[in-house]
Amino acid sequence: MSSVERYLKPEVIRQISRLDLRAKFIAKGFLQGLHASPYHGFSVEFSEHRKYTPGDDPDDIDWLVYAKTDKYYIKKYEAETNITGYLVMDLSRSMGYTREEAFTKFDYGICLAAALCYLMIHQQDPVGLITFDESLKRCIPPKSRRDQLGILLSCLAQLEPTGKTDIGQSLTQLAAMLKHRSLLMLFSDLLTDQEPVFQGLRRLRHHGHDVILFHVLDRSEVEFPFQGMVELEDPESEEMLQIHADEYRQDYLAELAEFREDYRRECFQIGVDYVPLDTSMPFEKALLQYLVSRRSRF
Repeated sequence: MSSVERYLKPEVIRQISRLDLRAKFIAKGFLQGLHASPYHGFSVEFSEHRKYTPGDDPDDIDWLVYAKTDKYYIKKYEAETNITGYLVMDLSRSMGYTREEAFTKFDYGICLAAALCYLMIHQQDPVGLITFDESLKRCIPPKSRRDQLGILLSCLAQLEPTGKTDIGQSLTQLAAMLKHRSLLMLFSDLLTDQEPVFQGLRRLRHHGHDVILFHVLDRSEVEFPFQGMVELEDPESEEMLQIHADEYRQDYLAELAEFREDYRRECFQIGVDYVPLDTSMPFEKALLQYLVSRRSRF
């Protein structure tokens, strides 16, 4: 593991108390790692370029970029360069869970959202914020001004995961509300019925929106490290369930694998970027997915 990857681990970021500093630390550490990695072609340094394709004018090739990457890139027209983005945050009570990690699922999502906000403003891309539980709660319109970063980070820092959730209904409302094609970065544990969520995602894609679905689970939800008789609480209904963890583990892990595979398959079919995460994972995987998605739109 590189030094940059170590610095981007949640337990390191947790030591920084202010969200604005966390966002800056994550984003700059990530970009530093890109410059020294095979993914340096996706660096923000080249965010104003796209790969040369047959039919492009060879006179538009940027030879300085070619010298650095050994690949042909051309300067994008101004109309191609900006992308309007929304951070879409699930405020459900279940997002507040952690067993023993540095961050709850919600804290992890907030840090990741803050870093993406920092990257977008740095690239002069308009970015806004939408929150939901059983319905849409708050919408901050996207802007690319520098003061937008402070506005969004202040709002993100004050959010709390306290409600029940209806992801499918909220996504359907979102599709009806948005009038212009946007990139939606959705943060949720998706602990709800799948089909309404699939319907909401299909509706968003039908309306022309690009979606990155960050599926955030706690490490214990992914690995199920419990032993013996345990009492588990449904974080949405607060219903308590007693089980023998050793007898239940194999079935649980099989169901989780199927759950994630259902999302992976459906998202692939409808053109949504699906990013499965857990709260122990360094942040660069999710941030790289954002940059890959941003470039692949052109």
